[in-house]
Amino acid sequence: MPTLQPYLDIQNLTKSFGATLLFENISFCIAERQKVGLVAKNGTGKSTLLSIITGKEGYDNGKITFRRDLTIGYLEQTPLFSPEESVLDACFNHKGNEERILKAKQILTQLKITNLNQPMGELSGGQQRRVALANVLLTVPDFLILDEPTNHLDLDMIVWLEGFLSRGNKTLLMVTHDRFFLDRVCNIIIELDNKQLYTYRGNYSYYLEKRQERIDNTRAEILRANNLYRRELEWMRRMPQARGHKARYREDAFFELQKRAKQRIEDRQIRLKSRNLYIGSKIFECQYISKKFSDSNIILKDFYYNFARYEKMGIVGNNGTGKSTFIKMLLGIEKIDSGRFDIGSTVRFGYFSQEGISFDEQKKVIDVITDIAEYIDMGGGKHLSATQFLQFFMFTREQQFNYVYKLSGGEKRKLYLCSVLMKNPNFLVLDEPTNDLDIQTLQVFEEYLADFPGCVIVVSHDRYFMDKVVDHLLVFKGNGVVNDFPGNYTQYREWLSLESKNDVKTDEKKETKPRERAHQEKRKLTFKEKTELAQLEKDIAALETEQKLLEEQLCSGTLPVDQLTEKSRRLPVVKEKLDEKELRWLELSEIEG
Repeated sequence: MPTLQPYLDIQNLTKSFGATLLFENISFCIAERQKVGLVAKNGTGKSTLLSIITGKEGYDNGKITFRRDLTIGYLEQTPLFSPEESVLDACFNHKGNEERILKAKQILTQLKITNLNQPMGELSGGQQRRVALANVLLTVPDFLILDEPTNHLDLDMIVWLEGFLSRGNKTLLMVTHDRFFLDRVCNIIIELDNKQLYTYRGNYSYYLEKRQERIDNTRAEILRANNLYRRELEWMRRMPQARGHKARYREDAFFELQKRAKQRIEDRQIRLKSRNLYIGSKIFECQYISKKFSDSNIILKDFYYNFARYEKMGIVGNNGTGKSTFIKMLLGIEKIDSGRFDIGSTVRFGYFSQEGISFDEQKKVIDVITDIAEYIDMGGGKHLSATQFLQFFMFTREQQFNYVYKLSGGEKRKLYLCSVLMKNPNFLVLDEPTNDLDIQTLQVFEEYLADFPGCVIVVSHDRYFMDKVVDHLLVFKGNGVVNDFPGNYTQYREWLSLESKNDVKTDEKKETKPRERAHQEKRKLTFKEKTELAQLEKDIAALETEQKLLEEQLCSGTLPVDQLTEKSRRLPVVKEKLDEKELRWLELSEIEG
């Protein structure tokens, strides 16, 4: 049996762009079966790190080592294709055999790409990205590296991809803002923060808990260092310039202490609670709206809806069902076929579109915002300056005086969001606002919307964001059908699941004959099988613990050669035993259930 080596080992990696240091001396290891999520703020180097790992970007210092003969599949944020090549050619770079073509059809169908002969130039940017994702999955690489894999996927596709990546022994490293996706797919989270890297051996929920512990501990250390620093500063001021050996040693320690004491942790105690927004009792009324692009592409049929004051509504549905078209009709951007929108006189829309806007690249960030307004009137005599507003959305003072062209794609999306909010609208219409925003910005934005005293409509595939923000859904089913659901996205999925189970039970009652049903009820676990099942649960837990420990030790880089060889041989044995016992456990569990 071959010995197992870590798939990827990174030691002391440093990368800078000019005077900007992205990260310094970061080290981490990824072993077989590990599913790693990389999180960080926009502009701190997530995509750059993936580009470095895949050899598309250089680096200043450090060492990157892959296991020999490792195959890698890399999904870039902006894949490039020849406009003339077909979808099939784009998937294989050449014609595949019948088996591979069948597999391609299966994956592309899940991603709503059905015409394999269509030229890539006829596809939208989102469709091209889905072909790129299919391409990566079809190659069945040893190691998947995915940059924002859920962008441009609808909810059904995201759920399918979640299951696809969770199953089996896949090894992956990915950047995504989709927190549900991170939680359900990844078993390790690595965070780039303040040019350093931190590793959390668990899913996203575990990461949130442990990250807060780390921040609390660091904050306590800074407080202790500040108290000691003040005492040492007095000593430094009292001591003469000519110091002895012990005094010089204490002086060196002082400067190290000074460095620790001056550390800064982002701590946003303020919440943006505007009291100066007013919106009347009349918001808008959809009066029997109809819209279609063709007989096979019907968006709405005599749709009626009366939007309530302070309502926060989510719009969900598969791609192409008319979600974005609906809000463009509301805003007067898209014409309707019949009916009318009756909009209240006090409503001031703030529209965040999927397309975004083009900034003057030679402008400074702060100027983009002050050109809109110098400050926001918060009511009660309080004002929030443009600088303070940008700081709330985590633009540092240094970044505010950067030119727009220096911003990353995610930072430009965040600046666009700030430009919409700075106009102080009382009705926010948000079309896929979470794409390309980092998780920290999403958390700030969720907090902002929780306190927002106006109305909100959100079109989004981000389930976590929808659960935090909306209390009501319009579900676009296609062919002009729109369902009204009183709850958030998770509640809607739970309701769908219950409906599906009820349908299955109804079908089973119809199809199962009485004699067959009696036979099914008779089969139960024997005493011996129950004992075996209990022992299997203990054995599986012990093997999982041993596997995790072995993987951590193999990735530590501290084992001597003999122990490295011994543990490399032991790990596949443990995995094989675990697979056998899990298979038997499933067999017995199905009987018991």
